Amino acid sequence: MKKIVLFLITVMAFVCCDVRRKDKVSDGTATMAEMASTDTTSVQIIDSVYDFGKIAEGEKVTYNFRFLNSGKKPLIVTDAHASCGCTVPEKPEKPVMPGETAFIKVVFNSKGKMGPNVKTITVNSNANPAFPPLYLKGEVTAVK
Repeated sequence: MKKIVLFLITVMAFVCCDVRRKDKVSDGTATMAEMASTDTTSVQIIDSVYDFGKIAEGEKVTYNFRFLNSGKKPLIVTDAHASCGCTVPEKPEKPVMPGETAFIKVVFNSKGKMGPNVKTITVNSNANPAFPPLYLKGEVTAVK
């Protein structure tokens, strides 16, 4: 019994005593996500909805949603994801400078999809107010 109690006390001591330093000193470099959380800017959406009309099942639709950095600081897009795995967005890798226009490229694969489809693309950035959702919509018909 003493061995079990001693073992538990030893394990608890290692788990509870985190000797790593949590208040790290910055070395002057910051990640894109850290910069995005501190330096906000504004964004103007040029295209927020794209209606691709009717397509046959199995076709792919590609569209570039345009947006403008209407603020005074670089716009950093940290993430872009879609509501479904059939839709793949690509965000700009570099910061968008003030006054510049950039794109969120979206590819929708209609394989296995039928009828009306609406896909939502969510974009995370340092824009304030937040980047509004983008929508890709249309109808997928049976292959003739």
